[in-house]
Amino acid sequence: MGIAELPHKMTKGLMLEAAYYGQNQSSFSDASEMLKKALHMDVNKETMREVTEEIGHMAFETDAKKAAHMLENMHEINTGTANKVKKGVLYIMTDGAAVNTRIKDENGSTWRENKTVIAFTDKDLIKRRDGSHIIIRKEYAAFIGSAEKFKGHVLNAAINAGYGKTQEVVIVGDGAAWIRNMGKEIFPEAVQILDLYHLKENIYTYAKHKFSYNEKEYVPWAEIFIDKIEKGKTEEALALLPEEEKLPAGVVNLRTYINNNIDKIDYPKYKEKEYFVGSGAIESANKVILQRRLKQAGMRWNVPQAQSVLSLRAKVESSRWNSDVEPVLKKIA
Repeated sequence: MGIAELPHKMTKGLMLEAAYYGQNQSSFSDASEMLKKALHMDVNKETMREVTEEIGHMAFETDAKKAAHMLENMHEINTGTANKVKKGVLYIMTDGAAVNTRIKDENGSTWRENKTVIAFTDKDLIKRRDGSHIIIRKEYAAFIGSAEKFKGHVLNAAINAGYGKTQEVVIVGDGAAWIRNMGKEIFPEAVQILDLYHLKENIYTYAKHKFSYNEKEYVPWAEIFIDKIEKGKTEEALALLPEEEKLPAGVVNLRTYINNNIDKIDYPKYKEKEYFVGSGAIESANKVILQRRLKQAGMRWNVPQAQSVLSLRAKVESSRWNSDVEPVLKKIA
């Protein structure tokens, strides 16, 4: 069979199964046990880790090359001028979440930010009776690194989800500068929306500080402030804030925060167009892609290893295992 000539003395099919369980289970030990139960093949946890990391790394490298190519050839992407463009909305949501690594930064922290993006269209939704939605098709990408290198992965996910084939593009984010800047650069035609729930969270945090955690005072004030924002009465809301103030770490300067996102809080208009104004989908994406596998108790990762697992998890959740992961095995001699 030539197995002795293959890496890890495994067939490519078994390597693929090992990588799948490696990204799917809560640990490589569990993955080893699951593979034994499912296929009656005894592969130890270290080999499971090595195979998962190897295939994940190849999948990531393929994605990185594609992301760089997409950025270099953005001018060739159809952004809504052709007759083939259909009515609809493409949503792009992105956020960062920390993963614990084995390497300390200059401040002594071992935590690194993983950036995740989810992209889907309004045609990929099923509406529940209670008004909530189920996203039945979505595209994910995850990247541990800078926003500059991440943006190519965002563009690739957006294209896979339908960018260039829908009339409207909507980006929902938490107001971070890197998200705003990335949106302007690679999706200049998009409507950018400040996540309403994130804004509400910041308003309540500010109000708690303002009224020394007196619930009878800070809750009514926060509700009035939020009501004005949601009704488009931004100037009235800002009038409730001082022109300048010193705030402790962890309490956002609401005046600055709102002014920095003034063009992204027209919630009456967004409601009229039936846009999503909350980033619940990306919060869920962080749990699915990152937390369930890489943030179990006591886990610490080498960055390349973490990236490999994240890339594989994104492929699974995007239903791209067969199309994107299986082909990388051709690179193995």
